[in-house]
Amino acid sequence: MELDGRVVVVTGGTRGVGAGIARSFLEAGAHVVVCARRPPPHPVPATGSTAGRTAEFAALDLRDTAAVHAFFAGVGHRYGRLDCLVNNAGGTPYRLLGEGGAERHARVVGLNLVAPMTASLAAYPQLREAHGSVVMIGSVSGTRPSPGSAAYGAAKAGLENLARTMAVEWAPEVRVNTLVLGMVRTEAAHLHYGDEAGIAAVGATVPLGRLAEPAGVGAAAVFLASGRAGYVSGASLLVHGGGERPAFLDAATVNTVNKES
Repeated sequence: MELDGRVVVVTGGTRGVGAGIARSFLEAGAHVVVCARRPPPHPVPATGSTAGRTAEFAALDLRDTAAVHAFFAGVGHRYGRLDCLVNNAGGTPYRLLGEGGAERHARVVGLNLVAPMTASLAAYPQLREAHGSVVMIGSVSGTRPSPGSAAYGAAKAGLENLARTMAVEWAPEVRVNTLVLGMVRTEAAHLHYGDEAGIAAVGATVPLGRLAEPAGVGAAAVFLASGRAGYVSGASLLVHGGGERPAFLDAATVNTVNKES
């Protein structure tokens, strides 16, 4: 297998995108440990030729620095190595800047920027020894205005910059890259986009005509962690289906006139 025997930690890997990433690493042959504050309703399983293998779960609050260091020490004691850390945990509620105080927005920044930095620093000694890698899970919200999730967008922008700096400071022993995600269809997609018709309508705004699937994100993460990406560090891989169509193209009249003529 591509990552046979490697040890991978996926933060927030119990559901949604994180579970898809964990499943992809399992299917590539890795030993996978997922951590989150609450356990998943069911173990994260592999499918296909590796069916029967599941990710190990560990309860962890990434905002507790001492607990994070103890967790990674435990991974090293159990497996004797750590080859890849995927900083996936994060998220935000919809909240306009004026609707929440600074403390609420700061908590979003803490979860999406400070927590990945804390985990990376705790994992660094083991990753350096294994000549491993870090994969940050970024967002297009960090590359454009993000109304309704300003703190989240700012944190994701900072995360991408942090990854590039880590890639310089930790080279050549540790590679660090970012997956910049667009919209992903998870079990919670209806909370963001509505019913199936709404999800289809939102997907139609993406150049590829659909939302991403967690398995597709997982495949990209496996690539960055594998030897095939051995010379890739400090990179941002866009996994957004081609991006977003600029609104001015639909508002401009010149294209309509040209088509009619």
